Amino acid sequence: EVFHRLAATGVCGLTVAEEYGGAGRDIVAAVAVIDELARRGTALAGPYIHCAFYGGLNVSENGSPAQQRALLPRIARGELLFAYGLSEPDVGGDLASVATTARRSADGRTVVLNGTKRWCTGARVADYILCLVRSDPEAPRYRNLSLVLVPPGLPGITIVDVDHLGLRYAATSDVIFEDVGVPIDDVLGGPEGWNQGWRMLAGPALDVEKLEIAAVAYGIAAAAVDDAWRYAQERQQFGKPICAHQSVRHALVEARTKLQACRHLLYHAAWLADQSRPCSVETSMAKLFIAETAVEIVLGCQRILGAYGCAEGHDMERYVRDICVMPIVGGSSNMQRNNIAARLRLPE
Repeated sequence: EVFHRLAATGVCGLTVAEEYGGAGRDIVAAVAVIDELARRGTALAGPYIHCAFYGGLNVSENGSPAQQRALLPRIARGELLFAYGLSEPDVGGDLASVATTARRSADGRTVVLNGTKRWCTGARVADYILCLVRSDPEAPRYRNLSLVLVPPGLPGITIVDVDHLGLRYAATSDVIFEDVGVPIDDVLGGPEGWNQGWRMLAGPALDVEKLEIAAVAYGIAAAAVDDAWRYAQERQQFGKPICAHQSVRHALVEARTKLQACRHLLYHAAWLADQSRPCSVETSMAKLFIAETAVEIVLGCQRILGAYGCAEGHDMERYVRDICVMPIVGGSSNMQRNNIAARLRLPE
C-alpha cells in the first residue's frame, strides 16, 4: 500500500519516456528518490529500484518496441516489479560464464530454460525475473548470452529462499528452472535480442546500477549521521551532552565530512549518466568509495549510540545490518577497483 502511494506521485516514471506515460529520463532525480527513500529504510528504496531501474531502465534501453509499449506504461505507474537473475551458485563476478541455458524450440517460437540462479532478491514478488542465460553453446564468449523476461509463476520454476544479513525488505532466493518455456518475444529486445545479452548488460544500465547501490548506501549513512547527531545532543553524561566531549564531537564532524564527499561523488556520476556521457570510471568510483565509506560512517555512528546502537528497538542496528552488504552487492568493491584500473589503462 505504501509503495502504491509512492508510485502515485509519478516517481516511477523518472526512467520512462513521456510517450509511454513517464516523466522522461532523469537519472539525477531518480537517484535522489533512492537516496531519500533509503534514509527511511530499504523497504521502500528496494521496490522502487526493482520497478524504475531494473524494469524501467532495462526495458527503455533494450526492450523491443512491443515490450516497451506493453511494459513501460505499467512501470511508470508502479505496477510492475522486476528481479535480477544474474548470479549462479558457481558464478558471481564472472557473469559471462553463466551456466543456465536457453535453447530455442524447433519452430523458433519458444525458449526453454534450464539451470539455477542465486541471490535473486524479490523473485517471489516480482512480475518478471530478468535472467541472463547461455543461449548459444557454439558462439564465442560474450556473443552467446541473452537476457530473458521470465514470469516467476511459470511451470517448472522452484524458488528457495536464502536467509541473509540485512536488506530484509524482500526474500533473496535461489530460482531453479527445469524446462521452463517462454515465448521468444520475451527475450529482452525480442527475437533480435537473441545472443545480445552481454551488450545489453554491459551498457548504460550497468553504469546506473552502480549508482543505485551507491545511493542506497549514501541514504543509509545519512540517516545514521542524523540519528547520531541528534542523540549526541540529547544524551547527557558527566553533566553535559555527549556532543560537548571532544572525542564525540570530532567523530560527528568526521562523519559529516565523509558524507559530503560521498554526496559529491554520487551526484556528479549521476549527472554524467543523465547526460549520456561516458561514466564507467566515475560510477565505479562512486560505488567503491561510497559503499566503503558508508560502512565506516555507520559503524562510527553506532559507537556514538553505544549499547543503543545494537538494540533492535533503535534504527541504528538496522542501518548496520543493511550497510554491511553494500561493498558486496551490485558489483563488489574489488570488481570496481579492477574496472577503474582497466578503464584508466593501468598496465597489468
